Amino acid sequence: MALEYKSVAASVPSRVPKGKPRIGTTLGLKSMDAPSLIRATSAGLSWNAVTRFLGATGLSQPQLASYLDISARTFARRREAGALDRRESEKLLRLAEIWEAALDLFDGDDARTRAWLVAPAFGLGNVAPIDYAQTEFGGREVRALIGRIADGVFS
Repeated sequence: MALEYKSVAASVPSRVPKGKPRIGTTLGLKSMDAPSLIRATSAGLSWNAVTRFLGATGLSQPQLASYLDISARTFARRREAGALDRRESEKLLRLAEIWEAALDLFDGDDARTRAWLVAPAFGLGNVAPIDYAQTEFGGREVRALIGRIADGVFS
């Protein structure tokens, strides 16, 4: 029996009608179903997705490069090439999912979402969610924390 993984982004109240996935919205992706997201990350997200994400979140290029665990020079090379590699794309997609879930949690307030993302969180051992989400396991913990907060559980 297979376990179904349900992201927090799908369970947090949303301004988008039920059934329409939000993952990838911030990246400007046209198709956001799972197979399309897998293909997009495997091929490497375009620089346009990076630009849209930076514009939507207000994060700086150095902040995003740090999250992607790449140097400023590598970040510049990705800009020149026009795309991220697969690993960086997966990390950006993870951060976009967390951003969308947190944005829903804070009723679409970009400033509160950004502040929460970079501030130490009690429920994550006083580590900032953006830092905690550096790995897939950490990202799942951040999404779970968003779900607990949405449900009113002290975290």
